Amino acid sequence: MSVLLCIIVASVAGGVLSVVAAAALAFNAREAHVPVLISYAVGALLGAVFLEILPHAFKIASSFEQITATILAGILLFFVLEKLVLWRHCHEAQCEAHEAQSAQHDQGRSGMMIMIGDTFHNFVDGILIAAAFLADVQLGLVTAIAIIAHEVPQEVGDFLVLLHSGYSKRYAFALNVLSSLAMVVGGVFAYFALHTMQNWIPSLLALAAASMIYVAVADLIPGLHRRPEIQATLQQVALISIGIATIWGVGALLH
Repeated sequence: MSVLLCIIVASVAGGVLSVVAAAALAFNAREAHVPVLISYAVGALLGAVFLEILPHAFKIASSFEQITATILAGILLFFVLEKLVLWRHCHEAQCEAHEAQSAQHDQGRSGMMIMIGDTFHNFVDGILIAAAFLADVQLGLVTAIAIIAHEVPQEVGDFLVLLHSGYSKRYAFALNVLSSLAMVVGGVFAYFALHTMQNWIPSLLALAAASMIYVAVADLIPGLHRRPEIQATLQQVALISIGIATIWGVGALLH
């Protein structure tokens, strides 16, 4: 299978299939499943960063300082983007951002803002998937798995926001599928662009690492702290460990 085909398949899986899986959960009102998905996603994201992406980035980079500086700048960038409401990863029907939006009764404009941010996010994810595949096919597969792991709970949150904003189930699904196609566009664009800019790949891998660290630590983990009871904590630790083990297992299998 060619690298371009791998990128397209991984982008479709990361985008469209994540939307389908999220729709099945959101439309059946299985909100109790979302915390389980989030805990697993945290493990998959951190596992991909520290077991696969960063080791490979350090291996092919000309400077360690370049990688660490890019990670630092990337985390700051994603913080600013989230502040500007261009990047939303709320995974519940009610959170501070969504409560503020829904309180305004804006006839669906808050839902559309979520879609604009999600489309940008998906486009960037496509670029990161392409950069990983161009560096190494195994790294691309691991990166795609990590992205899919956090896309599903994110898309569940998006569906719940759209439904709460007054969109029909059919229209919400169509909007999310359309938004998810931006991941394929980003992946194909990056494939052709990065062929002439191979020296950008280490920095893009570092940016991918920054994105995953930010999503896991700043967005997902704080939500897990809302359930401090010991049983919930043990479940979260177990699911995070399973997420890490999944990435390790896929990497070992591909080796």
